[in-house]
Amino acid sequence: MSRIGRLPIDIPAGVTVTVDGQEVAVKGPKGELTLTVASPIEVKVEDNQVLVTRPDDERESRSLHGLTRTLINNNIIGVTQGYSKGLEVVGTGYRVQQKGSSVEFALGFSHPVLVEPPAGITFTVEGNNKLTVSGIDKQAVGEAAANIRKIRKPEPYKGKGVRYAGEVVRRKAGKAGK
Repeated sequence: MSRIGRLPIDIPAGVTVTVDGQEVAVKGPKGELTLTVASPIEVKVEDNQVLVTRPDDERESRSLHGLTRTLINNNIIGVTQGYSKGLEVVGTGYRVQQKGSSVEFALGFSHPVLVEPPAGITFTVEGNNKLTVSGIDKQAVGEAAANIRKIRKPEPYKGKGVRYAGEVVRRKAGKAGK
């Protein structure tokens, strides 16, 4: 059995989990998330716990067992605490500033780059080089942060660009002087 998949998920106070066939809806203080469970996996709610089971030991069932349990657990954490990802803008003249709900980046291009937040995601700017992407859906937060980082990835010679908070950029030596 999957070590992760067989663990029961405790439902915290203020959170309701409803299972309707293959749809699992999680509602909490920060919002509501739904998940469609792949067909061989079964989800049950029993005495304030969510149990994820699989009918057989086929390869597909085994691979989906732990995944489904983790996705449901991520939704429960999302509607109670939420998720956030920090980004840092590094480089001379590189900065970020809030423009309403969206953010504007100056990243060495000939034009400023305006980024609109996707549905359910909020951007928070601290100072002129730190940005926090937050929301209740872990996948959406990670994707929004990755799309912002993709605008100007950190380059290996000077380390300039947009990087995750705490990310270590491997530096290369430049051209050798005479």
